[in-house]
Order: sequence, then C-alpha cells, then structure tokens
Amino acid sequence: MTDRPSASTPSSRRKPRRGGRRVLRIVLLTTAVLILAVGGVGWWTYSHLNGNIDSVDLDQAIGDNRPKKVVPGAQNVLVLGSDSRAGANADLDHGDVSGARSDTAMLVHIPEGRARATAVSIPRDTLINRPECKDGEGNTVKPANRVMFNSVYSLAGPACVVKTVEEMSGIRVDHFVEVDFAGFKGLVDALGGVTVTLDKPMSGAKGGLKLDAGTHRLNGTDSLKFVRTRYGYGDGSDLGRIGLQQQFMMAMLSEIKKQDALGNPARLYKLADAGTKSLTTDSDLGSLTALADFAQSMKGVDPDTMETIMLPVAYDKVDPNRVVVAQPQATELWEALRQDQKVPASAKNSPAKAG
Repeated sequence: MTDRPSASTPSSRRKPRRGGRRVLRIVLLTTAVLILAVGGVGWWTYSHLNGNIDSVDLDQAIGDNRPKKVVPGAQNVLVLGSDSRAGANADLDHGDVSGARSDTAMLVHIPEGRARATAVSIPRDTLINRPECKDGEGNTVKPANRVMFNSVYSLAGPACVVKTVEEMSGIRVDHFVEVDFAGFKGLVDALGGVTVTLDKPMSGAKGGLKLDAGTHRLNGTDSLKFVRTRYGYGDGSDLGRIGLQQQFMMAMLSEIKKQDALGNPARLYKLADAGTKSLTTDSDLGSLTALADFAQSMKGVDPDTMETIMLPVAYDKVDPNRVVVAQPQATELWEALRQDQKVPASAKNSPAKAG
C-alpha cells in the first residue's frame, strides 16, 4: 500500500508490518487443491487454467551469482502480495497511482522434512541496498543504497526482489509466489461473497469502506476495499491493515471449505479460474501440475503452528519514518534459516516494535 502519514515526528512513526502467517496456505494449498480436482474435466480446461498463471525464469533474470543451497531438502519461498491502484482499480480506492506495489513480503522457510515452517516478514519501509538487476523488459537497473524495500518491486519487478532478498540474507530462494490482491475480487465474487466480523466500526476514512461493528457479507469490490483499509480502522497503522488482510484471507478459506467446492464442478472451475488469474510464480512452479505437486509435498506443514517473525529492524537515525536492518539480530536470524536450525530468541528481538 502507498499511503504515508504527513507528520515526521517520532510519535507518528509508521509501524513496521508483519505478513499474514497463512498467506502461503491460501496461495499454494487452497489454490493447488482446487486446480488438482479439475484435472479430469478435459484438456481445454487444463490448458485454459494453466494459461492463467504468469511465471518468471529466476535463473535467467538473476544469473548465476546466487547463494548456494546449504541444506538440499529445505525450501525457501518468497511470498509477495502486490497491489495496483492504476486504471480500473483506481475506482475501487482513492486516486489513480501508476504501477503496482509490493504490499507484503515474506520469506517462508520450510525445513527438511517439511513438517513445520517459519515465515520472516520484511517491513516494506526498510532501507536496503538494492543490487544491480534486470527489469521485466531486460533493461539494467543500477544499484542504489538506502532505498525502501518495497520500491524494488515497483522499479524492477519480482526477480529483483528475489535477488535483493538473497543478497540481504545469503539464502537461496527456491521459489517465489506473487498474489495480486485485485485478483481476489473475482475469487470472492465466484464464491458469492465472504463473511467477516468486526469488533469495532470501520469509519471509511480517506475513501475507504464504512462498516458498523458486527458481521457483514462482502462482495468482491467491498472485499478489495476491506483489505486496503488503513486509516479507517484501529490505530491507522500498516500493521492494523495487515491484520485485516489476515482476517479476510482466513474468512475466504473458511468460505471455500464451507461451500464444499470440490463437490460442485461448475463452482470449482469458477474458483480455480479466478484463483489462478491472481498468481505469478517462478517458472518451476508455473503450471497446474507443478503447483499441485509442490502443495502436496507441503501437506505436513500446519499453518497454525507456523512461526512468524518480523525481520529485526531499528528506526533510522536520519529518517525516523524509516527502519534499517538491526544487527547482529538479522545475521543470527538468516544464519539459522540458512543452516536449517531453530531461530534463537536473541534473533527475534527487534528494536523497532511492530504495533
């Protein structure tokens, strides 16, 4: 998301964000289970759904200068949530802003054996050093120091985000999955709506959604407004918004289960069609069968026990509205994941607190 507070005093510092712990399950498990079930309905269906998925060849885009895998059986997946406010999407929010932004970034580490997972969220306002990259058109993007993490996606695309994370962490990223939030609109409408419950009203500030406290059935358009809401709910921070996104995604998963889509081929196709339209993956996951196989290999991971960690950060001394990577905590965190070891408590201590 792109909203920024106008004040620059320490009391108005924007709080770093944490990604939703269940994004990976929504993206990989739910979608892949849905598309697996349509495998028997014919080649045209398979070809159509397969064609919905966009993919990027990471090896070609990044080159050979990448970290080596330390533990072959472990997997590291970069999950990106992107959002565009351009064109027709501007009608769903306030203002027309060109391009798309990386709204959420999590490096999900699945240890060898795949019985658990650790998700490390990277606050979007973290000042980082961007490496030299190739953008989606193959043009060279020069390196730069002290740029916001989420600006990497806007300028150079997902492959450059992968390269940036690899250089930050020293960890080889095996796969990436990007979810377009606007794509959820079609998925919600295919479900006939999603039910959410608020314990306090949503005010509709800055053109957002206005809802009373209680239970509401949201259509696709209102659902997109719901996950974009920031100033109209809670403390107005990005952390509050990501909490709404978590709530919405879990409500959507519950709706899919409740409707027993696997037993209704027509509804199943509509859901799979809408779900695959919102995905971009690396080329190794860029097909229905590859997504389904990977999801099946992760069936032992319980999202309810997934450990969620925010990358340790500290407020920047020059710009208090930005954060920088905190040391030595970050180095300890990355090293533990690289070696497929338990993350020590000392590596979770972030000087800048989220919320």
